[in-house]
Amino acid sequence: MKRSTDRIRTTHAGRLPVPAGCEGLPLRLFRGEKVEPQVINAGIDQVVRQQLDCGIDCIGDGEFWKLRTFAYLSRYFTGVETRALRPGEPASTRVFTRERDEFVQFYRDLDATGTIFHVPGEKPMPTERERAIVTGPLAFKGSEALAQEIDTFKAAIGRAGRAVDETFFCVIAPGWLDHFIFNEHYKSDEEYVFALADALREEYLAVVNAGFVLQIDDPGLPDWWDMIKPAMSVEDYVNKFAKVRIDALNHALKGIPEDRVRYHLCWGSWHGPHTHDLPFEHIIGLMLQVNAQCYSFEAANVRHEHEWRLWERTKLPDGKIILPGVVSHSTNLIEHPDLIADRIMRFAKLVGRENVIAGTDCGLGGRVHAEIAWAKLGALAEGAKLASKRLWS
Repeated sequence: MKRSTDRIRTTHAGRLPVPAGCEGLPLRLFRGEKVEPQVINAGIDQVVRQQLDCGIDCIGDGEFWKLRTFAYLSRYFTGVETRALRPGEPASTRVFTRERDEFVQFYRDLDATGTIFHVPGEKPMPTERERAIVTGPLAFKGSEALAQEIDTFKAAIGRAGRAVDETFFCVIAPGWLDHFIFNEHYKSDEEYVFALADALREEYLAVVNAGFVLQIDDPGLPDWWDMIKPAMSVEDYVNKFAKVRIDALNHALKGIPEDRVRYHLCWGSWHGPHTHDLPFEHIIGLMLQVNAQCYSFEAANVRHEHEWRLWERTKLPDGKIILPGVVSHSTNLIEHPDLIADRIMRFAKLVGRENVIAGTDCGLGGRVHAEIAWAKLGALAEGAKLASKRLWS
């Protein structure tokens, strides 16, 4: 990855607003609907163009192909099926949390709206009646689907008509995929997570071989904490449950150069209280064990902004880079560039300006209105310019 050698570089966490005509693309492809190539190309061209217009240095494809549903996952993995939900059974672990047990009416009212984001113009999600399950050996089968995503992004970069400084491509971590696919085949949790890692490794290799920086998306590292009932001790969670998932991820990354990998964690992108988020101090050490050069984490929203102070006593290993979120996906307020610059300066003073890249807490697409998402990226670039003037004056 490129460092901030003469200015603060910018990027984001991956998901961007879905362009017109590309809404629900994974589900439409799963159903066999024909989506004209020119529609897809126009969509990815728009995503690339708008990132460059905003002044973003390391750009992505906006993840407009991706969903965390069977419609998407079934294109990529063998051994995955669906079955009807049984009484009292959740479709994903996200609706089975201790925070929901505390804020019962809030979540009841939230669920009644059919969304967890409340974006103007958003369509309510239908009630889930099935869960994805593993019924046999997991294996990667999505070479053709992944090649389509990669080739489409590469072609859009070629059509951009201007220099593209650096690119990244998102793939999920083993410890997040098991939020959405329930094990009904493997004998143990560890065996299952490592099987997920083996299946995902082929995606990781394909992304790196295509020339992109590989971003590993892993909200699961912190947010599994609130999905375990009864609650585990922090020590057992970190040293047993979460450590297995870090080991599985490093297993999947074996042999991939660290400077081609960045690791993103967050506490989930839904717009809720987040009072049960596991404090960053408990997992910052695990994060730094991931075989990646760069680490992306939330640092802008009101539940986690104060945690920048952890870097006063946490040494960033030599050769590593941090990618703190300096704009948030959890508010419609657009951060002022001066505030963004202040946030960048905090980290630069603690770990060195060349070791900081400015980013977003989480993906902006679908979490705020499209107009606000793009405005936030523009503010991010402006804030980085202000910080750069202070740091390289």
